Amino acid sequence: MKGQRGRLVIGVLLAFALLGLFFRGMDWSALGQALRDARPVPLAGVILVTIAVYAARAWRWGDLLLPLGRVRYPDLFSATMVGFASGLLVPRAGELLRPWLVSRRYPIPTSAGFATIILERLVDLVTVLALFALYLFVLPAPAAQVEGRLTELLKLGGAATGAVALGVLVFLLALHANADRVVGFAERLLARAPRWLAEPLGRMLHAFSEGLAVLRAPISHLAKIGLQSLAVWLLIALGFHLNHIAFRIDLPFHATFLLIAFLVVGVAIPTPGMVGGFHAFYLIALSEVYGIDRATAAAAGIAAHALTNLPILVFGLALLGREGFSLGRVAEVTQDEQKLQEVRP
Repeated sequence: MKGQRGRLVIGVLLAFALLGLFFRGMDWSALGQALRDARPVPLAGVILVTIAVYAARAWRWGDLLLPLGRVRYPDLFSATMVGFASGLLVPRAGELLRPWLVSRRYPIPTSAGFATIILERLVDLVTVLALFALYLFVLPAPAAQVEGRLTELLKLGGAATGAVALGVLVFLLALHANADRVVGFAERLLARAPRWLAEPLGRMLHAFSEGLAVLRAPISHLAKIGLQSLAVWLLIALGFHLNHIAFRIDLPFHATFLLIAFLVVGVAIPTPGMVGGFHAFYLIALSEVYGIDRATAAAAGIAAHALTNLPILVFGLALLGREGFSLGRVAEVTQDEQKLQEVRP
């Protein structure tokens, strides 16, 4: 509990620091005017697209779980919404809670379900990095893009992320070809590592190996999961594009690919509800890369954060009761990963 409280305190402090960066030198009058002038119809579209994103996430997760067992879509959608909503309120809750909720109703071990969450993250990483590389090296640069040191750094970063994406893809294909041999090789490498590193990585590898059944599926099934991931992230991009339309920000659709890459970094900062990191990196992307005035960019960032998270909170908290859960029980489960096998609603 002390460790959890310590992480929460650090997260809150980081959020305040990032919000301080976000609001530094802000023209409050212009910010308020930009928020008031936002077009309501595109903003409503952001909400609808956000719900569609999580519906698509649930659909994809069902196919990741399919080799372990078939899960009804309503249960997938409920677990997905509850998991992501809980993750906004309780750090790390979502990735632990989702597979446990499914394991209560279906004969799918929690550890194997958790492995599908890890696979989901890897597939998401490959998709985001591929879109980022596509933006930098294939698609035409938006007319509003400000050329300078930052864009040069972005290109260097794009080359590095492309290499990472290729490495992750090769790793997944290697697992598909011979999962057992790759896992055995990884275990032998871990045996030579220091104990402080080997133990946590060993636990992760054990959980991961139990859910590798999907990687033994036909390549056509994996291709379907890849296309589903592309659909998820194109929907996310559409939500941000509609948000830009609402604030009269004249950027092409593919400009959101760069924004998403920035936001992936921002939301990786461990703050409650992604507050601060999301806002600061949204502002940096729009104002520093595209030259959008700070007040308009900040207003768009505030709206995007609210409209992509509040619907999930509303749906997730509403479905929490369906799962027989309370926020207190979510915190209890998350406090100790071992309780995922023991706690009952």
